[in-house]
Amino acid sequence: MGEVLIRDIIAAYLVGADILEIKSEKMLAEQKNIIREMCYKLIGPEIIEETGKKVVIKDLLNPNEISIKKSVRRMFLLSNSMQKDAIRALKTNDKDLALDVIQRDDDVDRLFLLTAKQFRAVLKGTKLPDTSETSIDEYHDLRMAAGPLERIADHAQKIANMAMNMDYAIPGNIMEMIEKAAEATRQIVEDSMESLYNHDAELANKVIEREHALKPKINKLDQYILKIESHEAIVALGIVMDSIERTGDYGANIAEIAINSAMAASHE
Repeated sequence: MGEVLIRDIIAAYLVGADILEIKSEKMLAEQKNIIREMCYKLIGPEIIEETGKKVVIKDLLNPNEISIKKSVRRMFLLSNSMQKDAIRALKTNDKDLALDVIQRDDDVDRLFLLTAKQFRAVLKGTKLPDTSETSIDEYHDLRMAAGPLERIADHAQKIANMAMNMDYAIPGNIMEMIEKAAEATRQIVEDSMESLYNHDAELANKVIEREHALKPKINKLDQYILKIESHEAIVALGIVMDSIERTGDYGANIAEIAINSAMAASHE
């Protein structure tokens, strides 16, 4: 019942329902908690009426207040800072910072669903703030880029989880290499976003080449990690390195979207 309710609320949100009325012969406390949690995880919906038999949700977000470009840009800034702070938490054994990173993933998820909703709205002809200067192709490409950004945030959360649960003191030389690898992937993501927003295919191609060149370095670092004495640390750092590598992969994915976007823009 709970999962069905969650799916129905998300579906109603994505199709742009302004009012959602959920009825039952008797609304269970668990059901109401699920509804409240879902309202928190979505940008706009608020509970405006609640009785023993129904809950009414209204979407209070004014579509003119935020553009899809700003939503995706915010996703990038959040996910990039999450990865940076997750690595810092790992290095300094800062559990509080790690927890903060884990909690920030909810903000990225909310923006991800908002971009999906905005894209559907544009397809239906709704005028958003930047509709006059943004083509349907650009909206599509921004919506496509939101997916990799959401997954980058998920991997930052994974790194933060490792930082929360690992008490092993990482050798300085290995930690330094981890930091450099993470910085390289963050730069890949940053440049891929710049290439997307500026229709810069040349930069996007360079980003993809850098991502390919980074893989052997990550593989070499994996070999250093395998020599650590603690089995627990080997497993945890293996997960960290996998997430760093995947962040680079997702940055290259955005660069590929940027190349397609640049090609489309040049033929308008």
